[in-house]
Amino acid sequence: MEEFAQIAFVDEDGDIRVNFGMFAGREATQAEIDDLAKSLLDELPTVTIVAEQRTIADRDSEASVHQIRIDLDGADSGRPLLLTEQWAEACVAERHAEISET
Repeated sequence: MEEFAQIAFVDEDGDIRVNFGMFAGREATQAEIDDLAKSLLDELPTVTIVAEQRTIADRDSEASVHQIRIDLDGADSGRPLLLTEQWAEACVAERHAEISET
């Protein structure tokens, strides 16, 4: 069975990562990131959210990826991950850009 990318997951460092650009076809807006922070502050005492543009390349291809990283600083990821998935899915449903291959 083929495994598909998840919209949000916990990485090896215990941080939450959101494959935002892969699903939305665009970067997250500052207002969307602010909404995520407000939601997470119901579960966490503080929150650090990093929006990053990553370029992954090899000799045959190159891809630019927009990810959101949430530093949990050792906190349990259960509820924050669920809130983050819901946030990301709502952002994609509200506004997404069509992705085309060129």
